[in-house]
Amino acid sequence: MLNLRLYMAQRLSAMVMAPLVLGHIAVMIYAIQGGLSTAEILGRTQGSILWFLFYGSFVLAVSIHAAIGLRVIVHETTGLRGGWLEIFTWGTGIVLLLMGARAVMAVTML
Repeated sequence: MLNLRLYMAQRLSAMVMAPLVLGHIAVMIYAIQGGLSTAEILGRTQGSILWFLFYGSFVLAVSIHAAIGLRVIVHETTGLRGGWLEIFTWGTGIVLLLMGARAVMAVTML
């Protein structure tokens, strides 16, 4: 039952990530072609709840997706299982979430 839940969580996180990745790429192309400086980009993103929600959702989806994917890889390559595999999965997800949240806060908060 756990494997089915993890499978579904990874697929759902991929469905959330897909449009966010495309949106991120579009924004990056716009910023580069527009010749925006770092200060101009931060001026547009800081204090914006929209960018906070956009990139916050992105970070959450990536954290879930990557932690589950790494869980499968670690299990298949090392044979790790049980409690240690759970610790690895949760630890990876939490570290990715915290690092991503820190980046989102730096870009969107004053």
